[in-house]
Amino acid sequence: MRKNFHFVEAEINEYMTRYDQSENTDEIEALVSRLVQWCQAWEPPPDLGATILSSYTLNFQTRVFSALPANFTTAFKNLCRALLVPPPDDDEGLSRRWDSSIHATTWRNFDFLGMMDRYESIIASVGYEYIEQHVLDTCTGEWSKPMLEVLRTWMSDRVVPWMLHVYARGAKSADEARTMLQGVGSRFDFHINKTLCELRTREIFDIIIDYPDSMGALIDLRESLHRTDQRLNLVKSLRNANRKRLLHPGADTKLILQQYVATIKCLRIIDPPGVLLYKVADPIRKYLRERPDTIRSIVANLVGDDDSGDSLVDESEPIQPLQQHDFEDYTDPNWEPEPTDADPEFRTKRSSDVISTLVSIYDSKDLFIKELQVLLAQRLLMITKDGSDRVERERRNIEILKVRFGEAALQVCEVMLRDMTDSKRIDVHVQSQKTSVVHPMIISTHFWPALESSELVMPGQFQKLAEDYAREFIVFKPDKKLKWLPHLGTVQVELELEDRTLSFDVPPLEAAFIELFSQKPVWQLDELMKAVGSVARSAAVKALSTWVDHGVLKEDPENTFILLEREEEGGSSGIIRDPSRLDSTPPDVPPVASVQQQQAEQMRVYWKFIEGMLTNLGTLPLDRIQTMLKFAPGYDQSVDQLAAFMEAARREGLVVVRDGMWKLNK
Repeated sequence: MRKNFHFVEAEINEYMTRYDQSENTDEIEALVSRLVQWCQAWEPPPDLGATILSSYTLNFQTRVFSALPANFTTAFKNLCRALLVPPPDDDEGLSRRWDSSIHATTWRNFDFLGMMDRYESIIASVGYEYIEQHVLDTCTGEWSKPMLEVLRTWMSDRVVPWMLHVYARGAKSADEARTMLQGVGSRFDFHINKTLCELRTREIFDIIIDYPDSMGALIDLRESLHRTDQRLNLVKSLRNANRKRLLHPGADTKLILQQYVATIKCLRIIDPPGVLLYKVADPIRKYLRERPDTIRSIVANLVGDDDSGDSLVDESEPIQPLQQHDFEDYTDPNWEPEPTDADPEFRTKRSSDVISTLVSIYDSKDLFIKELQVLLAQRLLMITKDGSDRVERERRNIEILKVRFGEAALQVCEVMLRDMTDSKRIDVHVQSQKTSVVHPMIISTHFWPALESSELVMPGQFQKLAEDYAREFIVFKPDKKLKWLPHLGTVQVELELEDRTLSFDVPPLEAAFIELFSQKPVWQLDELMKAVGSVARSAAVKALSTWVDHGVLKEDPENTFILLEREEEGGSSGIIRDPSRLDSTPPDVPPVASVQQQQAEQMRVYWKFIEGMLTNLGTLPLDRIQTMLKFAPGYDQSVDQLAAFMEAARREGLVVVRDGMWKLNK
C-alpha cells in the first residue's frame, strides 16, 4: 500500500479537480466510493488476524486524510448538506435524489473510512444550519400561533431519518436506535429552541406592537427562554429597540404609553415573576417621568377623554385599588424566593394592575389627583345648559376612580360635581323669581383649580343681565357673593339686521364686540378693545374675523370694522388677513391652569426663601435646599419638582450650577 499509494493520490487530485470545476457533490460521493474500493483491494486476508487488519485500516485512513486537499472539508460539508436537504424542485421530498435509503451506502462508506468520527463537527453543523434556515423560513413574522411543536414534528419527519445514518449506525432495533439518538436529539432540539428564541428576540418589539395577535410567538418565547436561558439577550434587544424606535422626541406620549402597557402584558406572559419587565421597563419609566404630558395622557385615558380610541386599560380587567407598596409577606404559604437573576431592588409580588403600574412611575399619586381635578374642571366647564347626561357620566367616572385612588383623594372632585348640581338648582330658583336668559355655572372658588384670569368687561345688555341675576342670587344666598368670569362660557346671539336675521353660538368676546355695533355701525380696532376692557390684540382680531367671515362685519380700511346691515353680493370684499397672524388656538378647552403652571406659581412664592439661602450660605446642593425649604409654611414639593424649578431659574439667568452646587448668578 505504501509503495502504490501514489495511485490513490492521483485519483484524489483528479476527482477534486473535477469538483472544483463543476462543484457537483456527485464527484465527492464517487471519490469516497473509490477510496473504499482501494481500501478493500489492499485489505489483508482475515487469516492474519484482527490486529493486522486494524493496523492496516488505521494506516490507510491516515494516508487518505493526509492526501486530501484543504478544500475537501468544504466539499465534504456540501455533500452532507446534499444528503440532508432536498433539492429545490423536490416539493414532496420523495425524489430519488433525496431518498435516504439510496444514500445509505454513502453513509456506510463515510463510516468505513473513519470520516464520521473525523468530521463529526462538520456533519453536526450541517444539521444545525438546516434547522436554522428552516426556522427562519417558516417562523419569521409568523406570530399568531405557536411554532415549536410544528418544528419538532418537522424534525421528526425530515431530520431524524438523516440522523439515523449518522448517529445510530449499527443499531440492531428501534429501541437501540432511540437510545443512541437521545443525546444528539436533545442537542438538535435545543438548537431549534435557541434559533427560535434568537429570532423572536430580534422581533420582540414588533411582536409587542402586534399584541394580542402575537400570542403564539409569546408562548414560544416563554418556552424557548426556559430551555436556552437567553434572558439577558432579550432584555438587551428590547431595551435597544425601545431606545431607537420609541424613546425619542418624535414619538407621541400616548404611543409610548400604549407600547409600555403592551410591554407589561407581553413580558408578564413570557416571565410571570416580572424580572424581565423590571429590567426592560426602567428606561421607559424614566423617560415618561421626564415628559410633561405623561400624567395628563394617563388621566385622560382613565376618564375616557382620549381621542385616539385606544384605551390603556382592558375593559375586562377588574378595577382594583392602587397598589404602590411592595413588600415581602413571609407568612404567605405560596411565597417563593426571588429569581436568581433579579436585581436587589426587585420584588416578586409586583402589582398586576396596569393602572397601578402606570401611577407608580411617579413617587406619589398626588400629581395624578391634581391633574384629574384640572381635567375634570375643563370637561365640566365645557358642558352647556342641557348637559345633564355629561355630568352624570363624569360622576360615574369619579365613582370608578374612587375605587383606584380612594374616596378621600377625590373629595375635591366631589365638590366640583356637587357645584354642577347646585348650579342647576340655584338657576331653577332664580328663574322662578325672575326669568332670565342667563344660566350661569356657579363654582366654589377654593375647590376648583385656578382659572386663568381676564379683564373682559361685557358691554350693554350683558352687563345688565349679569347684575339682575346677581341680585336675585344674593336674595337666595345672602351669605354668598357672585364673582363673574365673563371670558368663560357661550353666548347665544340673534342678530336682527335690515335684510336678514342670524343666530350664532359664540364665545363671550365675540358677543361683546357685536353688541358694541348696536351703538354705532363703525368702530376702530383700538376703540373696540378699549370698550371691552383689556384683551390681547390677537384675540380681538380673531374674534372680529369671525364676524367678517359670517358676512356681518367688513374690514375696510385695515383695523376699521363696518356693520353690514344689508348683505353684500358675493360676500364682503374688505381686508383679507393672513391666517398665520391670528391666534389659531381653538377655544375648545377652557383656560384652566395646568398642574405644571400651578406648581410653577407655587414655586415662585418660595423663590424668596431660596434667594435668601443662597445669599447667606453661598453655594448649596439641591438636597440641602430641599431640606431647608421644608421649614417654609405650606411647602410640599418633591426634589424632582424643585430640580425642575431650579433648572428654569438657571435658564433665566438667576442661578448657576457647577458640580451639583447651586449659587446666585451675581
